[in-house]
Amino acid sequence: MPDPVRHPSHLLGYASKAWRNLGPLVAAAFLALVVTLAILAPWLPIADPLDADPSKRIAAIGTHDLWLGGDNQGRDILARLIWGARISLAIAVAPTLVATLVSLFLGIAAGYHGRWLDHIIMRTLDVFFAFPLVLLAIAIAGILQPGVLTEIVAITVVLVPYVTRVARTSAGQVASQTYIEAARASGASVGALLLRYVLPNAAPPVLVYATTLCGLMIVVGSGLSFLGLGVQPPAADWGAMVADGGVVLRKAAHATLLPGLMIVLAALAFSTLGEALREALDPRSNRRRSS
Repeated sequence: MPDPVRHPSHLLGYASKAWRNLGPLVAAAFLALVVTLAILAPWLPIADPLDADPSKRIAAIGTHDLWLGGDNQGRDILARLIWGARISLAIAVAPTLVATLVSLFLGIAAGYHGRWLDHIIMRTLDVFFAFPLVLLAIAIAGILQPGVLTEIVAITVVLVPYVTRVARTSAGQVASQTYIEAARASGASVGALLLRYVLPNAAPPVLVYATTLCGLMIVVGSGLSFLGLGVQPPAADWGAMVADGGVVLRKAAHATLLPGLMIVLAALAFSTLGEALREALDPRSNRRRSS
């Protein structure tokens, strides 16, 4: 007897499961390709991203020697995308990494010790929560001199409160476990407790959150460059390329769409990896998938 026709909901369920397995691989492969091209940029057979040729201004995709066309100054868009990946990824990953390290220290101190130290740390960070993340980053970048370092500092500062809150919650949950009490009763020092038990068990949720934040920070960093508060001309950066392409949007939409597409794809890739990492580290998710 032939199998009955599956209800559309079943087909959607199969597609969802397939994407959960394939999506992280696609995201990882895309990011690996972008990172590899960015690292090898000085040795790749591509044009200088700063060389402008007025005769190639707003050249269409597929033009001779310009596979992805030219921008409003006749610069090779492909070369600028590859070189721009260096800055865009650095602006996303470096602040997230620094903020994660700082937040782990603050969050574990607040979550494990509690009481007055927890009150001081969290009430201080509450001041930053009073401002929207993007507006606070713009304000900090506006006070400082525009540049890559300014973007990194601004994004790091606005990320610390959010990551610290996750680290504090995770550390507090770990500190209340019975094995911590057992280790403390056996005479383990505070340093040994933090390094051997609290940090390894409190870090995974923070790392998952940080991976997801990398995608968001690509968008925030590109936004700062778009506003002129980050990378300065003629340096290549995806956000700055979107701003440059806006001048000739009607005549050469690809000059804006291509870097914009890279921003969206990179952000989605980090978000997909973060979600996959969360499911891999969450026992409840593993049980749901196996059932």
